[in-house]
Amino acid sequence: MSQEIAVVGSPEFTTGFRLAGVSRFENVPDDEKDEQLDDAATAALEDDGVGIVVMHDDDLEYLSRNVRQEVETSVEPVVVTIGSGTGGGGLREQIKRAIGIDLMDEDEDS
Repeated sequence: MSQEIAVVGSPEFTTGFRLAGVSRFENVPDDEKDEQLDDAATAALEDDGVGIVVMHDDDLEYLSRNVRQEVETSVEPVVVTIGSGTGGGGLREQIKRAIGIDLMDEDEDS
């Protein structure tokens, strides 16, 4: 069974992904994130057809403690955050968590 990408965030954030062909998304307007982002993130995490959930890094602060912990520790689907606060180390850890190995690990013997 193939799984899809889901995007959770503001309409401005999800639009680019939708234009690229992503069909699963949860739009949450900026002024409603405090009330709706938990439900949107939970819906994406519980969708069996979703293998990757993409969120903006800044949106994590709007999540409740429990949902944020689910987002940060989810393995299937894996949650990838992008945006202003995500550096190379953060992406490296997300890839490592998703596939179980560190692809960027340099061999110290070479």
